[in-house]
Amino acid sequence: MKIGFIGLGNMGAPMARNLVAAGHAVTGFDLAAPMPEGVAKADSALAAADGAEVVITMLPNGGILRNVAADILPAMSEGALLVDCSTVDVESARAVAEDAARRGIEVVDAPVSGGIGGAAAGTLTFMAGGSEAAFARAEPLFDIMGQKAVHCGAAGAGQSAKICNNMILGVTMIATCEAFALADKLGLDRQKMFDVVSTSSGSSWSMNTYCPAPGVGPTSPSDNDYTPGFAAELMLKDLGLSQQAAEASNADTPMGALAHDLYRRFVEDEDGRGRDFSAMLPRFETRGRG
Repeated sequence: MKIGFIGLGNMGAPMARNLVAAGHAVTGFDLAAPMPEGVAKADSALAAADGAEVVITMLPNGGILRNVAADILPAMSEGALLVDCSTVDVESARAVAEDAARRGIEVVDAPVSGGIGGAAAGTLTFMAGGSEAAFARAEPLFDIMGQKAVHCGAAGAGQSAKICNNMILGVTMIATCEAFALADKLGLDRQKMFDVVSTSSGSSWSMNTYCPAPGVGPTSPSDNDYTPGFAAELMLKDLGLSQQAAEASNADTPMGALAHDLYRRFVEDEDGRGRDFSAMLPRFETRGRG
C-alpha cells in the first residue's frame, strides 16, 4: 500500500518504521525530525499525500491538524483515507472529517495509547472514530502498529475516548503519588505499600504498571530519573483538552479540573517540564499541607 505519513517525531517515526517492515511503501514529511530508515522523504506535507492511498498524521494539536488537512485534502484522490493519530480537540477532528467528506475522502480519528515504547513495539491501542467502512479499511494498519483497535463511534469519538481515558490517568497518577508521599510520612515501606495496593481495591494502571516510586513494581520512568515515557507537558495538554470538552458539553468534572491545575503548576511554575508525568511523586514528597 502507498502510504503518506506526516509527523515523524517520537511517536510517528516508530509507527512508520513498523509499516515499512510490514512491506508498505511509506513517504514521510516532518518539519524537523529525520526520516526513519526505509521511509522516503517528501519535501512537503502536500508531496507526502499526493497519490497516497492512505495518509496518516501524527501532529501536535488541532490547529496544526486543520492547517495540514486544508493543505493535503485537495491533493488526495477521491476514495482515499486519512487516518489522524494525533490527540486533538473533538471539534477539530469533526471539522476535518466534514471537510474530507465533501471531497469524497474518508477519515478516521484514531489517537493512541501506549507511549513511545508501545509505538516502537507495535503494541499501541487505537481509539477510533469514523464510519464502520473507514474503520475497516484502517484496521489492517492498526494491526501492524498496535495490538488493539476499538471503533468508538462516529467522527470525533476516538478523540472523546482518548480525552476521557487520559483524564482518568491524570487523576489516578496524582492520587497514587499523594498516597506514596503520605505512606512515607506514616513510616510505611513503599514496597509493602505496593504489595497491598496493587492487589487491593486501590489498584490502578498508575500503581500496578507505571508505579511512580523508583525500585517498586515493574520498571517504569521513575527508575530512570523520571525521563519521560509520557511527558508532564503532554499530560497537561490532554487534561486541557478534557476541560475544553467538559466546558463545551456542560459536564461537571471537578477532579479533572483540579488535576489540570496541578499539572499546570507542575509544568509552568515548578520543575515538571521535560520530566515524566509520574514525577509528581518527588513533588509531593517535599511538600506539606501549607
